[in-house]
Formats: sequence, C-alpha cells, structure tokens
Amino acid sequence: MSRPRIVIVGAGFAGYRTARTLSRLTRHQADITLLNPTDYFLYLPLLPQVAAGILEPRRVSVSLSGTLPRVRLVLGEADGIDLDGHTVHYTDPEGGEGTLPYDRLVLAAGSVNKLLPIPGVAEHAHGFRGLPEALYLRDHVTRQVELAAAAGDRAECAARCTFVVVGAGYTGTEVAAHGQMYTDAQVRKHPMRTGMRPRWMLLDVAPRVLPEMDERLSRTADRVLRQRGVDVRMGTSVKEATHDGVLLTDGTSVDTRTLVWCVGVRPDPLVESLGLPMERGRLLVDPHLQVPGRPELFACGDVAAVPDLHQPGQYTPMTAQHAWRHGKVCAQNVAASLGIGERRVYRHRDMGFVVDLGGAKAAANPLGLPMSGPAAGAVTRGYHLAAMPGNRVRVAADWLLDAVLPRQAVQLGLVRSWSVPLESASPEVARVPGGVGSAGSRMKEGAAAGDDPGRQDAPEAADGHRSGPEPADTKPTTGTPDAEAARNQPGGEPARNQPGGEPARNQPGGEPARNQPGGEAANSRQDGEPAKRRPGGEAGKNQSGGEPAKSQPGGEPAKSQPGGEPAKSQPGGEPAKSQPGGEPAKNQPGAEPAKGGRPAGASGKSRPARAPAKPPSTAVPAKPPSANAPAKPPSAKSPTPPRRPGAAPGKPRPAGAAPARSAGAPGDPGPEPPADQPSPGPDIAPGPVKRSDGRAAEGDS
Repeated sequence: MSRPRIVIVGAGFAGYRTARTLSRLTRHQADITLLNPTDYFLYLPLLPQVAAGILEPRRVSVSLSGTLPRVRLVLGEADGIDLDGHTVHYTDPEGGEGTLPYDRLVLAAGSVNKLLPIPGVAEHAHGFRGLPEALYLRDHVTRQVELAAAAGDRAECAARCTFVVVGAGYTGTEVAAHGQMYTDAQVRKHPMRTGMRPRWMLLDVAPRVLPEMDERLSRTADRVLRQRGVDVRMGTSVKEATHDGVLLTDGTSVDTRTLVWCVGVRPDPLVESLGLPMERGRLLVDPHLQVPGRPELFACGDVAAVPDLHQPGQYTPMTAQHAWRHGKVCAQNVAASLGIGERRVYRHRDMGFVVDLGGAKAAANPLGLPMSGPAAGAVTRGYHLAAMPGNRVRVAADWLLDAVLPRQAVQLGLVRSWSVPLESASPEVARVPGGVGSAGSRMKEGAAAGDDPGRQDAPEAADGHRSGPEPADTKPTTGTPDAEAARNQPGGEPARNQPGGEPARNQPGGEPARNQPGGEAANSRQDGEPAKRRPGGEAGKNQSGGEPAKSQPGGEPAKSQPGGEPAKSQPGGEPAKSQPGGEPAKNQPGAEPAKGGRPAGASGKSRPARAPAKPPSTAVPAKPPSANAPAKPPSAKSPTPPRRPGAAPGKPRPAGAAPARSAGAPGDPGPEPPADQPSPGPDIAPGPVKRSDGRAAEGDS
C-alpha cells in the first residue's frame, strides 16, 4: 500500500511549523511535500534590521531543505487547486508548470501587501514584506543620503533626505525607528549642507502609535521616536503620491523621494478562488483547523479564520504568534487523520508584545508586564533568538559586531525599483526582466482587492509578524483592479482596463497595443523594425539596445549609445523599406492596423491622431502571418515608396528611383537572422537610462 501524500502550500510561520512537526510525527509513514516560491523560511520580525544594515539577509533566512528532514521541497507558487481532483497546480520560478497530487492538503499561503485606493501609491510606494523589498530599501536610503550630500540645491537635498513611512503598526514603527538611526550614522560620514539632516515621517490615521498594543507601550514607542527626531503625525495619511512627493490628508505637501507602505496585510488571494465559505478574505475552518465538508483540506496561518475559543464569535488575529501555534496543532490533526495520534482543538494564550526600536531601546510586555529601555531591549532580542528556528549564533554575532563596529553603508544595487512593485502578489520574489521571475505570481484582476476605501479611517491591520489583538476592520473587498505599475519603470504601465497592458514607452520592452493584451500584430518581418505597439517593439532611442536597424540583422544601435548610427549612405546602410530586411509596407499583411480598428474597451487615454492606414490590395486577401515565420518581401505593387540612402527617415523617395542596396553582392539583400534570434546589441555597456520627462531614472542605470 502506497504512503499517503501530504502537500503543504507555503513556508511561512504556519507552513514551516506544520512541515517540521509532521516530519517528526509521521517518520517515513507519509510523503510530505512543501510548495514554496523560495527555498528559505523568512523570519519577518527582524526584517527592519536587514533594511537598517544591522543583519545580513541570510541571517533571517532559514534553509528549508537543511532544517526539514524527510520533507520534499518543490520551488513554485500555487496558482490553482482542484478540490475534486485532489491536485495542486503550480508555476516554478522559471515559468515551468507542474501538478502535485495529494491525499491531505494544508493551505498556509500567508498574506500579501494591503493596498488602498490612493492615487499614485501603487506607482511610487514600496512595501515591506520580503527580502527583496528590504534590500531595495537599504540601497535606496543609502543612495538618497549620498546624493543629498553632493546636491548643490538645498530643496533637492531636503527632498532626498525626507523619508515617509505610512502605517504606525509594528512594521512601520520599527522601520522608522531603525531608519532614523541608520541615516544619522550616514550623515556623520557624509555631512549635509548647514542645518540639514535626514527627516523621517511616520503617518497613520490611528490616534496613536502601535494602536494594537497596550497604551503604556504605545507611549513608550512614541517618546523614543520623537526623541530621535522622527516626525510622528497621527490622524494623518497620504492623499496622493507623485514622483516628487506626497500630498497629505491635512493639505500638507511633502517633497520626498521615498514612500514606504506599511499599512498592513491581507490574506493571500489564492484562497478566494476555491469557492469555499470565507470570513473577511480568510478561509473558514473549525477549531481543529479543518475546512467543514472537506476532511482532506486544512488551513492555518493568515489565510485561515480560526475560531477564538476564549472569545466566542471572534477569530484569532493575523499575527506570527498565532500562525506558529496554528502550524503545530494543524500538523497534529493531519497526522491524526492518518491514524497517528489524536485530534486537538486550537487554544491560545497571548505571551505579550515585543517591538525593537533600535539600539538599546524597545517596548515590551512579556506575560503582561510592561517594560521599556535596555531591559525591554534585552527581553526583545532574547525572545527573537528563542523563536528563530535557526541561525541563532549568526544573528547574535551580528548584533555584537553592530554594537562595537560602525555599519557598512554601501549600496549593492542587487534589487531595482521595478523588481519590487507594491501591487505584487508575491513580495518574497523579486521580478526579473522578461517576467520570468514573476511568471508564478498571481497578478490577476483584483490582486489589489481587499483595499477597503473605508479602511483608511481604521487602525492598521495586523502585519503578520507580531502578536496582538485583531484590528477592528480587516475585511477585504473584491473587484478593485490592480493598480497600474510605475510608468517610469521597465515592465511599464499596464493598460488600465486590460491585464498585462502597456509598458512604459521609454523603457526596454516597448509599448504594446493600448487596448489589447500582447499588443498589435508585428510587422511582416521579425528582422526589420518591430511593430511600435507590440511588446518587444521599438525601444526608446536613448535606451540600451536602441531601435533595430532596418537594413541589418541585429539592427541599428541606439543613436545615443556607443557604436552610434551607421552612415546611411555607406555600404551596409539602410535599405528601402520595400526591400527584404526593411520595414514592410504598412498596408501589407502583418502591418500596423488602422487606428480606427481599436476594439471596444480601449483605454480612454487620449492619443495623438494618426492618418488612417491605406487598405491592402484586393488582389490577394490579407492573411495574418505566423508569429515565428518570416514574412515574404513586399510585392512590387506596394504603394510605399522606398527610401534612398542618406535620406531622413520617413521622407518618401521620388518615384522611379533605384532601390538602395546593403553591403555585399549586387542585388543580394544579405543573410537573414533566424526569426527567434534576438538582435545583437552594441559590444560595450550602454550609458545611463534616460527618462522621457527629463528626470533621471534613479538607480536604474
């Protein structure tokens, strides 16, 4: 008889504890598979110390394969569950797909960033839920201070030295506290203009800092922040965000280049697709963490609404303490369903709160005893060392070194701004060029759902890594489309009414069709000029890779890049558009369709008017060419006149003129590259990326 198959989705606090406990209980009596996008368990409470340069990233990353014996690790992200077929469909980090069959399924997918419908936030803010976001914030803050030290303009210096954190819960408070200490240490090495120093702002609509904690601890945290110079503004939030600053709800305008979004989390949207009873975005389970009517399905952590037996009618909050305890009870009940041990109900008792404020300062109430100062700092760090499932010695060593040595304030440039978009449903995985790294992320319609407009007037939702009472309102809503990505980042701006829409026009990747996923049809040749509104189309002329040469395989280098533009009158110059290798006539099959043919549902954004395309010849019906097969050269009847060598692009050649020839034998159009081979770029590194609006694309050189 085959062994039962157990699949665990997610390796957060709940998923990791479930896998570790099941491995100990079953002992080769079951096949345990853990599905997770990364190969490590992230200890979230210490993430602010990674952003502040106290801890190295690997200190808070515990290896799954090294600490979970008898557990099979599968790298990937679940994007579909067949409850009747007992299978989990997933996508791995390189875009491959797979299926995992199961006899018992544990859902512990965790939570993602919570968005609010505030203009500009999705484009210009960054969250704080994963290692990529922490590494980006450390590099970004370091860069801003260094640029401010060299800035000649006082206003620019002030804007770069201003850092705005939205959300005064556990995460936001710790980020502001550690960030102020980090930038103050940098200023001692890179003096600012006279009277200038870094300024951190902490905003929240709640009436006080740390609204989930005891009021005495809240006062302690507020006092420490203000003593360090943090501008704490309660009852205030962001009304609008732009590239140059933010507009606050009290009417104040703040010039800044940094907006950190820490307003809370919401359950992973994976559970919404199951069609099972939900409670405020979480899957309803019984006290045994089992889904009613589905004996093979269990849920724990942030995605599960677990009844609070101490407070009838309430559910346990989305905190790390509860998720860690959920995992143990869930593993025991899964094993009991296989005949190993007995079932148990989930009961809890709060152990207290700990908030690290940097240095020797902290706020804590272990077992209900309020503490502050160095004593609270010792208790806080002792608790973290005891709670971590690994790397304790390394973490303690980093703390000791930070106490006696200055921090290394350097920017490594490992994570770029466009790699950590706020609307990502997988904050633990950084995006990579081409979308490979985000292939498994569930960036579907409504990924920003759960952003209750009324939530702006409620305290911050629990951020999933501390213990505390559940916020009054964490109910997500559905139907809110994903906020559009930053327009000035590679990967660009999605079409506002279509998934996968329009990337930024001046970034690599080009501009796709404004109202169609995948953009307009390509021109009839792949080695000629790509369609300008197709993904992979015309790159900005000041970007690396530039515009492909219309006459050469591999294309014309960008005019502003090293290598320059070849002389059009020399051998190897630009052929007429009607010749093989050139730009196909726009009225030929595969050419750019007329603007008047845009389907319904197109974006309402105004576009410059274009002359309508001429109708194709009626001799042969127009047939869309294959995307991979090179199109045939345009016929002699093409009404588009060729271009003479040396003529300015776009100017017609006089009728009857001889067509231009490229280098090689007379009449030979030259070899054609394979249709699926990308065009080679210049031999040397491209220059810095430029923006179409005149501002520097900061950090994305």
